[in-house]
Amino acid sequence: MSTTRKLWLGLAALLLASFAVLLWVGKEVHQQAPPLPTAVVTTDGHTLYTRADIEQGRQVWQSIGGQQLGSIWGHGALVAPDWSADWLHREATTMLELLARDEGAASFASLDAGRQAALKARVQSEERTNTYDAATGTIAVSPLRAQAMEVVALHYDSLFSNDPATHKLREGYAMRENTIAEMEHRRVVTAFFFWTSWAAAAERPGHSVSYTQNWPFDPLVGNQPSGTTFIWSIFSILFLILGIGLLGWHHAVQSHKESPAVPPARDPLADFKPTPSMKATAKYFWTVMGLFLTQILLGATTAHYQVEGQQAYGFALANILPYALTRTWHTELAVLWIATAWLATGLYIAPVIGGHEPKFQRLGVNFLWVCLILIVVGSFAGQWFAVMDKMGLKYNFWFGHQGWEYTDLGRFWQIFLFVGLMLWLFLVGRALWPAIRRRDETSNIVGLLFLSTIAIGLLYGAGLMWGEHTHIAMVEYWRWWVVHLWVEGFFEVFATAVISYLFVRLGLLRVHSATVNVLFATIVFMAGGVLGTLHHLYFTGTTTAVIALGASFSALEVVPLALIGLEAYDNWKKQHAAPWMARYRWPIIFFVAVSFWNLIGAGLFGFLVNTPIALYYMQGLNLTATHGHTALMGVYGMLGLGLMLFCLRGIKPEAQWREGWLKGAFWSLNIGLSMMAALTLLPLGILQLDAVLDHGYWFARSEHFMDRPLIHLLVWMRVPGDTLFAVGALLTSVFVASLWLGGKRQPKAVPLPQAARENA
Repeated sequence: MSTTRKLWLGLAALLLASFAVLLWVGKEVHQQAPPLPTAVVTTDGHTLYTRADIEQGRQVWQSIGGQQLGSIWGHGALVAPDWSADWLHREATTMLELLARDEGAASFASLDAGRQAALKARVQSEERTNTYDAATGTIAVSPLRAQAMEVVALHYDSLFSNDPATHKLREGYAMRENTIAEMEHRRVVTAFFFWTSWAAAAERPGHSVSYTQNWPFDPLVGNQPSGTTFIWSIFSILFLILGIGLLGWHHAVQSHKESPAVPPARDPLADFKPTPSMKATAKYFWTVMGLFLTQILLGATTAHYQVEGQQAYGFALANILPYALTRTWHTELAVLWIATAWLATGLYIAPVIGGHEPKFQRLGVNFLWVCLILIVVGSFAGQWFAVMDKMGLKYNFWFGHQGWEYTDLGRFWQIFLFVGLMLWLFLVGRALWPAIRRRDETSNIVGLLFLSTIAIGLLYGAGLMWGEHTHIAMVEYWRWWVVHLWVEGFFEVFATAVISYLFVRLGLLRVHSATVNVLFATIVFMAGGVLGTLHHLYFTGTTTAVIALGASFSALEVVPLALIGLEAYDNWKKQHAAPWMARYRWPIIFFVAVSFWNLIGAGLFGFLVNTPIALYYMQGLNLTATHGHTALMGVYGMLGLGLMLFCLRGIKPEAQWREGWLKGAFWSLNIGLSMMAALTLLPLGILQLDAVLDHGYWFARSEHFMDRPLIHLLVWMRVPGDTLFAVGALLTSVFVASLWLGGKRQPKAVPLPQAARENA
């Protein structure tokens, strides 16, 4: 059996086993999710909340931005509290004050240490005792706790209104005035916040940990990391060391088995004339730059809200574009412009690989672009109406703001995007089909490219697996299929296959070596990538199995990055492989940057927050934002820009490339991203971590911590890096525009064979 066949069988077995386990975990999450009660009642018979209140409260929370305004169970925005942790701590401290007054003391702080310890023990018992009755479906709370809940609910009622008493707090949380205008909606949103905090402290039946594995860390209510969290963190590190050792051994054995390829005397693609559909992809790359620039502008606005919570240099911006909205669009655009660059690359490269321009292919490419614009404009308009409280709850799920970070689109727009991806799959697949049928030496790489195309098209469908009232634990399960498997998983396989094919086509790699390498890289990546999805679910109402599997396999995601320097060096050498490779210098340099940020952003900062014990303290802090920014932009963004430049070289072969602009853009983007992480996100995250360890998670996300002058200074220190980064994006945009507006040269061009001409 050939090596290639063994690798294909290994990949198939790996994917079947991994997805089988992932689906089994989904079943466990569904069965073991924190119960939604029919009612929350007091032990003396009063009903505080009903299930309808909790579910409607979640709808209200989603409509105002959901995870884009504060967070729930650690997932969401970094400005404003984690509402679960905030409610939990406020409720506990209120009970302590009430108990102290019952004893005749002026305050809890005035009691001696012995009495304080006794009252803390009583409050811990109140919080951690699971009083859910499966027979009646109710959660029972004591009159003491009910009284504390009423006090906390009044605080939130004031906070989400336009009450002057909490105006300063709204500014600190970057909330607009009257975030929730209706009093009844403010009441029911407190029901949802209470339930999420209840699940965070109430012990799972038969266990000594809460439904969220004792997250968030808050010693006052007895939330401490469990033994399971420590144990599987140790195993995570052991799996990482083992994986790196095996990968190093494989590289030592395989690295010298085949002599390097000898590049041809001239560029094999120099005389290639792009087909009509390939030329039509140009508008996608213009769109990429437009979305990229808009995302940067919204990112700067979102960051500025951390120091001027409702304004931008004195202008009341929150009345038009509140923080929840700018952050929504900023995070969505990050995925949209990167995905557009990659999707356009697929449309561009497919006729090259297949040697065939299918009938009406250009029409399909143009129609898909129109659909993309409609989705962006329509979904963003719906989100504006939702967050500004102009849509109501009836239509919010379908046309407004779903409230789930990175999957905020209304369900109608999600379905529209899924249909668009199916069209993209059809267009790319039919152009690739002749190459798949040829079964030549490149068929394995083409086959992997086609399979990743299918996976990209279908996996977005995971975002359609939840409904408006699906349990939040199941929504999180499916949401990370989209964010992790779709964005970080199969797009990575797609890009690896595309780059390998291009290097083979240019004569820089031997076909056999490229085939073996791309299949092996896919196996290594997917070995940790599929089940590594679970590391996002440690504390979202899941069981120990999620921690065990997530910790073990997510560590393997870091393994391929151990030898990333070799990949970077190999890519760097390719620009000097032949004189004509100067044409592709900048796409390759961007690929080198991808390797660097893979090591730093995905590897170093990724593993920093990867183990259960690390994420227990760091989830939802700026340390996770450090990883998110450097990995998403550094890896996927740089890769998208590199692929775009490669395609533009073919679309505009006669254009003059202004290398100086690209050089300035490259270094501005990379240095700006580095400064953003080093001057603000990383030090701010470290300070927050210190605050968590000293006081509890609630404190690191509270106004007491975030309103400090040092924190404001660190936020202002983003300005130099953000400005430099924006300059890089502008230079890239100017460069792209210059390909159409600047001077031209006239190379010789030969058309494709007759079979490759458009039949339309």
